[in-house]
Amino acid sequence: MNDQTVLHNESRYSKQLKVSHIGIAGQSALQQARCAIVGLGALGSVIAEQLTRAGFGYLRLIDRDFVEYSNLQRQIMYTEQDAIQFLPKATAAAQHLQAINSMIEIDPIIADLSANNVEQYLANIDIIIDGSDNFSVRYLINEFSIAHEIPWIFGAVVGTSWSTATFRPNKTPCYRCLFPDKPTLGTVETCDTAGVLSPIVHMIASIQVTEAIKYCSRNVDALHQSLLQLDCWNNDQLKLNIAHAKRTDCPVCAHHHYENLLQDESAIYSSSLCGRHSVQVILPAAINYSLDQLEQYYTLHYKLTRNPYLLKLFYDDQHTIVFFPDGRAIVQGTDHIARAEAIIAQLIQI
Repeated sequence: MNDQTVLHNESRYSKQLKVSHIGIAGQSALQQARCAIVGLGALGSVIAEQLTRAGFGYLRLIDRDFVEYSNLQRQIMYTEQDAIQFLPKATAAAQHLQAINSMIEIDPIIADLSANNVEQYLANIDIIIDGSDNFSVRYLINEFSIAHEIPWIFGAVVGTSWSTATFRPNKTPCYRCLFPDKPTLGTVETCDTAGVLSPIVHMIASIQVTEAIKYCSRNVDALHQSLLQLDCWNNDQLKLNIAHAKRTDCPVCAHHHYENLLQDESAIYSSSLCGRHSVQVILPAAINYSLDQLEQYYTLHYKLTRNPYLLKLFYDDQHTIVFFPDGRAIVQGTDHIARAEAIIAQLIQI
């Protein structure tokens, strides 16, 4: 670290350096830390900005989606211009974050984290922070965490409530110990049914970031070791000690059975997106197309909008399809998976 860098850090991080738990040694450790944020929506956008301002040296931003006007109520990273340009969230976030702190490395990844790419996108990372909005991704992260002994920080928010926990392989129970099974559709509230109040997002994101700062500044003894739950509307708080919740029959951390890390590349994977009235369709790996090819083929038949990252096709009065270069499409205007897959089948032979 040269003299110019030292002076820059003392100026930029002066207040953080004065925190007795951080100091020069802690700040130096943060600048060496490599963090992945999975999901750049409400939680992820707050988490990413706070980590950037704290001086984490490397941030990998993984998100499958693009910016829309409905995001702006709670996803503080983004602007109306991002929505107008329908920029991928990872791209828009990286641009904003680099303007905040040009001294750190930002690595945007426009992708849906899956069994097919998790080994690539979560490699060489010190800690993973969950900013996602679905259970499948969390079970996937949990298995990767145990398999590679990388800690991760879970976070979930719906309505006015949130919960979070920090999972450290071989040190704490894992996510599957606490939540053995994915909830059945319709049995838990989602942002579709309960919405999201913006202040609760900042509250949970701040707890998650604080845990990341503790871990990466080598203050691991200060980690809360609990499942924290809070309702900001009723001011209800609950702190559940999970130190002894590790299950001897857990298929993941006890028996190292990683069912979510296995995926059939020949299958079509579709899922309804929370609160979006949209369905994501992931095409089989064998189907290869480029955005240029799609644009050239459909320009005479449909109204199209294009940016360097995505292609938007206006299918009819009710449906719009956004194509991604990694073999995904988001069908807007329906929550029905069968309807979305039928539309994609008419456009691309699957």
